[in-house]
Amino acid sequence: MAEKKGYRRGWHHTKTRGRESNITCSFCGRSVPRYKTFTVYKGFRITDPLLKRELGRGKSFFSQQKMYACPACARHRNIVKKKR
Repeated sequence: MAEKKGYRRGWHHTKTRGRESNITCSFCGRSVPRYKTFTVYKGFRITDPLLKRELGRGKSFFSQQKMYACPACARHRNIVKKKR
């Protein structure tokens, strides 16, 4: 399993602060600047090899939903860990 990203308090801005867009957190509904959010992908994945073989390569497409988590929700749901 991949290691989780560490949470840090310093942020790198790609735009000037007035031009940064706000995003609503998918978990709590809080409005947070986009550069502070953590992206989470939620979707459906088939892990059974027999079922994968039966469906074939072309028919195994399942959609993923891109969700954004604010720093508080990301820490609470163990998406990120606080750096030491």
